[in-house]
Amino acid sequence: MTTAIELTQLTKMYGTRRGLTLTVEPGEVFGYLGPNGAGKSTTIRMLLDLIRPTSGSARVLGLDPRTDAVGLHRRIGYLAGDFVVDGRQKAGECLAFLASLCGGVPATRVIDLADRLDLDLNARVKSLSKGNRQKVGLAQAFMHQPELLILDEPTSGLDPLVQQTFLDMVTEAKAAGQTVFMSSHIMSEVEAVADRVAIIREGRLVALDTVADLRARSFLHVRITFAEPVPAEEFTALPGVTDVSVDGTTLSCRVDGSPDALVKAAARHTITGLRADSQDLEELFHTYYAAA
Repeated sequence: MTTAIELTQLTKMYGTRRGLTLTVEPGEVFGYLGPNGAGKSTTIRMLLDLIRPTSGSARVLGLDPRTDAVGLHRRIGYLAGDFVVDGRQKAGECLAFLASLCGGVPATRVIDLADRLDLDLNARVKSLSKGNRQKVGLAQAFMHQPELLILDEPTSGLDPLVQQTFLDMVTEAKAAGQTVFMSSHIMSEVEAVADRVAIIREGRLVALDTVADLRARSFLHVRITFAEPVPAEEFTALPGVTDVSVDGTTLSCRVDGSPDALVKAAARHTITGLRADSQDLEELFHTYYAAA
């Protein structure tokens, strides 16, 4: 099966050369993460031939974004990070016009998306808040049920309820066999739906893995309360245990891997309380970014 997206040393020069190589498979939800300015929007614009790479290559749905742009764009649903349309139109008129450009979309499909997103189709675009303009952008990207959805910061400005609706729409798109390439600087908004995640910094790939494997690499924050004070030295040499501190009868530490050694050592004392919290993926994202 033809890959959905394939990048080979794709580079856009802004003072420093960085080559990006990765592959997105058909039917997967791919989270493309990085802080603002990392190069996410630049990558997306090269995928759509809105800007040209300095070197390297990109293939989208097996085609060259430059030579096959017209046919390729009909098969893609795109939401720009700075979605802008004619503000004089009503939201419904705007979506009808955009639908005609991609060969037509049933009116019931547009109405259904508007209802789900709580979008007023009779409101003029220029009167809409940023969040409501973003709803127009989401509707136009999803409405023709494209093979590939390329979404740049799709939840920007959306309230939490609509964010959840968006995640439901992504899940449904995946179930229908569509591919979703979704950029964000927020790990938590893609972890619920993404199959794999790439993290970039300054145009360079610093991590590429499944969400499950990223979780497996996370560590535990452990806090144990004892009936009496315990010596910190008893725990500092345990395998996988770091950042040990004792405050009165409470021991705090970090555990990488199995907590078995820590639990067995703690069991030699009387335990009155124990709490273990997994590292949040948002924190893991920042760990990768800081270490890159």
